Order: sequence, then structure tokens, then C-alpha cells
Amino acid sequence: MIPKPNKNEVKKYLQKWDNTENYVLQEKSLNKLFLETYPNNNDISEILIKASTLNDFYSTHILSVFSVAKHIHSLDIDTRLKRIDETLVNDIADITLNGKKKRFYSFATKYCSHHFPKDFPIYDSYVEKVLMYFNKQDHFAKFKREELKEYSRFKDILLQFRKFYNLEQYNLKDIDRYIWQLGKETFAQKK
Repeated sequence: MIPKPNKNEVKKYLQKWDNTENYVLQEKSLNKLFLETYPNNNDISEILIKASTLNDFYSTHILSVFSVAKHIHSLDIDTRLKRIDETLVNDIADITLNGKKKRFYSFATKYCSHHFPKDFPIYDSYVEKVLMYFNKQDHFAKFKREELKEYSRFKDILLQFRKFYNLEQYNLKDIDRYIWQLGKETFAQKK
């Protein structure tokens, strides 16, 4: 049985994060890249560096990073990022490669999140599993699994999760780190 979300559990996982060297250093590197070195998205080469680094650090399995970078560049995203336009995530996620529609949803959440970490929570399969698990246990929100793949709805569900478990002292980045680590620890496939 997974411990119910509470302040002590969140605190425990945030401390665990802070004591995991590769998490801390990768996050520090990404913050430097996204927030200091290349905060804008009007130069394709800068977008390519950010997308490539995200793809590597997070193993997002994007085979054509250049095509994704071109797609992001074509969307002219900086104003929308600053407005915290949640529809941007789905626009980045949906791309046509070699005539086939692809959806890089998790990558898109990560790309936006690294520009505005407290406003764009990250979706990932571990996060999905944790949210589904606790919703089955406690019914903290009314939703179906597929709703987690619509970004505004996903963010709303996370906010309901945070409120239901009285975790409002934590920002969405903190909740991200807690849920992801809990999911990885609980649901990672054993080899």
C-alpha cells in the first residue's frame, strides 16, 4: 500500500530529490540552459540545443529532434509561454513527421516546464500512474485517464490533487518531484 499523500511524504521526497546528485545537477544544468543561456525561442539553433538536451536527460525518445525544434520555432512560442498559455503544450506536442501524425506530449510538458517550472507541471507515465492510483483510492477528482493527456485538464487535476490532500503549501514543481519519484519507486518495471 502506498502511503497517502501528506506533508511529511512530500517533504520526504523533496529531501530525497535534493540528495540525489544527478537529479540536482541535471536540473541545475537545464535551468541554466532554459532560464539563463537560451531563455527565448526565436533562434532554431537554441531551440535545437534545448530540445536535444531534454531528449537526452529525460529519455523522451524523440528520433527527429531537429524536426521537433523546427516545429517549436514555427509556433513562435515566447509570448504564449509568458502568458502561461496552457494550450501551447498540446500545440508543441502535436507534429507531423514524414506524413504521420505524432504526439510528443510528455516532451512538450517538459519543454514548457523548463521555461516556467512553477506554472507548467510535467506529465509522465509515472505521474499518470500515481494520479490514477490515488483517484481510485480516494476519488480526489472526477476524471478519466485520457483526460490527463489534455494539458489544461491535467493541470487542473494536479491542482485538485494538491487541494484534496492539503498540500497547497507546495508549488506545482514540488508536487511534480514528489509524484514522479513516488511513481518511479512504486511503478517502475522490475527487471
